[in-house]
This record gives sequence, structure tokens and C-alpha cells, in this order.
Amino acid sequence: MTLTELKYIVAVARERHFGRAAEACFVSQPTLSVAIKKLEDELNVQIFERGAAEVSVTPLGEQIVAQAQRVLEQTIAIKEIAKQGRDPLAGPLRLGVIYTIGPYLLPALVKQMIETTPQMPLMLQENYTLKLIELLKQGEIDAAIMALPFPESGLMVRPLYDEPFVVALPRSHPWAGRERIDAGDLKQETMLLLGSGHCFRDHVLGVCPELMRFSQNADGIQKTFEGSSLETIRHMVASGVGITVLPKTSVPEKQAPDSLLSYVPFSAPVPDRRVVLAWRKSFTRLPAIEAVAQAIAKCDLPGIIPLDLPATSN
Repeated sequence: MTLTELKYIVAVARERHFGRAAEACFVSQPTLSVAIKKLEDELNVQIFERGAAEVSVTPLGEQIVAQAQRVLEQTIAIKEIAKQGRDPLAGPLRLGVIYTIGPYLLPALVKQMIETTPQMPLMLQENYTLKLIELLKQGEIDAAIMALPFPESGLMVRPLYDEPFVVALPRSHPWAGRERIDAGDLKQETMLLLGSGHCFRDHVLGVCPELMRFSQNADGIQKTFEGSSLETIRHMVASGVGITVLPKTSVPEKQAPDSLLSYVPFSAPVPDRRVVLAWRKSFTRLPAIEAVAQAIAKCDLPGIIPLDLPATSN
């Protein structure tokens, strides 16, 4: 039994497909399949049931995979202990960030990190929340900046700031002159949303759940459209397709005179999201986590509400 074989069975259990698991492990499918069959023979158990369309995990296999995940996490912890014994702030930190935070936080964060901890460059990866959680558990990244809520994961979570939402409108829209917009009014409009997989899509639907029930108006005309990124949606709003909800950090602090967009805040209670820093409980470079949190606290992010709350387990 080897750590590589344990890594392979965890990957297959996650992907439910030998081909995708092989790609994730950067090996050929025959190499992965032979290694897993060798492990099953050694243990004299069947870990996976091979189907035509999908691979499933046997009940005993579920226990083996769970233990394999714990072994891999402890292996990572050993490496991290060794790193901390040298200097927890020396060497790169692998930091994940969700798509709707990265473009707006990272420019300021990278600048702060260069000023405060130049010996710890950030290895950055943008991805969806669920994928970042997977990468954290697998030890592929060290920490991640995400927004609550997300599924219970056993990760440590430190709140960073609360970020209010605003409504983005074409400048010619009748609401552009309002001082505030009530969240309930959004159901009257054609809304632009991020596609499935983006947690911010769920945040917007939480602001106005009627959007899912009224995806079409009484005449059968579609009332919601999807975009691949906040910037794409912003351009669609400018072109007059509809309106959208954006996080405050994505809104320019100063509007250009020829801007095609207007940004209007919500009426109280203002919807928002809580942005957090998450890491594995076994991660031992805690001064590195603190350095990132302190650097974020120093970033100039207009409109956010900084938080100084202790870390908790999620």
C-alpha cells in the first residue's frame, strides 16, 4: 500500500470516473486502474463497483476512502510541521479565491503582501467554492478566501469582512435616479445572474427568491439570464439587457462621466455576504494565515465592514 494508491482511490471516489480521476492525478487511466486493482487485491476487498456510466463506492470502500483521506491529510501535516520548524513565513503560500472576490481584492492584497511579507509570495488560484474546499482537503492549496455560507467541511474559518450588495442599472433605467432600491422590487425586472456553481448566484437568489419562481413573465418572456462572470454581466447591463446585483468591491469608487451604468444601494436591511479565510485544521503555518488576514485588513476596500472575530470550525 502506497500513498500514491491512496491518492488514486480518493480521486476516483470524488470524480466517480476513472478517466477524470486519472486526469486529476496527472497519470494515464491504465496506470491508475492497475494501481487501484493492486490495492484491492492486497486488501482483498472491492473498493469500487465499476458501471458502464459511473463508478460507485462500496460501503466498505467508503470507510477505506475516508481513512485514506485522513492519512493523506496527516502526510501533508508532517510536511507543514517541517516547514514551520524553519520559518512559517518563508516560502510561497498557495491561496485560493472565488471568482467574485479575486479580481477586486487581489490587486490590493498582493501589494500589501509584498510590502509586509515579501519572503512569502502568493501562489494564486481562482475557482468555485466547492472546488476550493476539495483542493484544501487534498492539500493542493493552503488557504482560501470564500464567502459564507458553504457546506460543512471541517475547515477552520476566520471572518474577514462583510460586504454589502448594490444594484447595477443601465444609466437610462427609471430607477437610476433612486437613492435606494427595495430588494422586493427586483422581481419586476429582467435579472442577470451568474451561472450555476457560483456562490454569488445563490446570494442574489437569497436576496430575491422570487427570481427562481418567476423566471418568465406573464407573457412567457424570459426574466432571468446568465453570464459567465461579473464583468460579462456588467457589460450586458450596460447594453440594456436587464439589471443585476453586484458585491460592493466590484463597483468603481469613482464613476466615469461617460459611464453607461448606475449603481444604487439597497434599502435596509441591506443584503450582504461574509467573506472569510479558510484553512485545514492540520495546517501548521498559522503565522502565514495571520499575515494574510492582517494584509486584507489593511486593503482599501470601500464599503466593506471589517471584522475582528476569532476563527471557528466549519
